[in-house]
Amino acid sequence: MARTRIKVCGVTEEEHAIAAAEAGADAVGFVLSGRGPRAICPDDAYGIMSVLPPMVTAVGVYEDTTIDDFSDAEEACPTPYAQLSGREDAHLVKSCGPDVIKVVKFDAATFATELARWDALNEVCAILIEASDANGPFDWRQIVPFLEHTGKPIILGGNLNPTNVAEAILAVRPWGVDVTWGIEREPGVKDLALIEEFCLAVQGADRE
Repeated sequence: MARTRIKVCGVTEEEHAIAAAEAGADAVGFVLSGRGPRAICPDDAYGIMSVLPPMVTAVGVYEDTTIDDFSDAEEACPTPYAQLSGREDAHLVKSCGPDVIKVVKFDAATFATELARWDALNEVCAILIEASDANGPFDWRQIVPFLEHTGKPIILGGNLNPTNVAEAILAVRPWGVDVTWGIEREPGVKDLALIEEFCLAVQGADRE
């Protein structure tokens, strides 16, 4: 039976990283660019990364970074994977590779083109789909037809939380899921109980 991988993103505290690992998370994301409530300096991220248990992967998360800033962060905190979440062009993605997780925001008008663009790039190892609907719950079934010719592993992200992640998994059967604000009690502050609930919901969906 296939198992859905779990990435807990926007971690800034060692306690939360360890809790994620113990709950079953496969990866922990550190926001190494920007100044938001989830941003963390590379030196602090490296300290947390160094205490992660074996087989739990660190991901450096960047948005509209420059290659110089990326290189500086990587020197201080060399993560196995880099997630690029902004409007990066192919040249920058290649420069940050290999093993780039490229974020694609769902827009029906451009989604097929963006998927094909990054699916064809060797430096991209997975595509993370961010999707939300301002008018209510997002219907994940609408993205399924777009994925028929996509060869890269698909990670679902966006508005996922413990109450809706199972529905998303059952609709799409992705390789992995990504959660950030859906396990927080306030912006940038993870809730240990919600981390556990999210991982349990993913595991429950895998059993169905």
